[in-house]
Amino acid sequence: MTDTTQRRDTATGTGKQDGTAPPETRGSTAIADTVVAKIAGMAAREIPEVHNLGGGMTRAFGAVRQRVPGGGTGVTQGVKVEVGERQAAVDLDVVVEYGAAIADTAADIRTNVINAVERMTGLEVVEVNIAVDDVHLPDEEEAEGEGEGEGEKERRRVA
Repeated sequence: MTDTTQRRDTATGTGKQDGTAPPETRGSTAIADTVVAKIAGMAAREIPEVHNLGGGMTRAFGAVRQRVPGGGTGVTQGVKVEVGERQAAVDLDVVVEYGAAIADTAADIRTNVINAVERMTGLEVVEVNIAVDDVHLPDEEEAEGEGEGEGEKERRRVA
């Protein structure tokens, strides 16, 4: 007689097919860089002292992209990530509110990003690098929200 039962080795090497192998040994999970970038961007924006993410040009392109149908929301604006099998590294470009203690704000951002990414993905966050690109002043107007150009701002300052 021929034995027709096929045995397949699993990651644990037990060869069991009866469903008793741990779930983590039954396949793999790949997490895209964009997923980690979105999580990190949202976590950074949860800090009240963060006005925006991204440098000047990044924010300008983001404002244009938001106006184009299907251009996206820019959640990952100012966020760069590297994702490996078990670890992730995050780089953030931030604009903080005037009066915020930058070192404390950076620590709060770092803690929140690490907690969110590790909790949601299971990846170990090995570093969160933060570049503070600008300080938002209380009397600054958001050109992209107001729809006015630099010339109009200059005219009002002089008038």
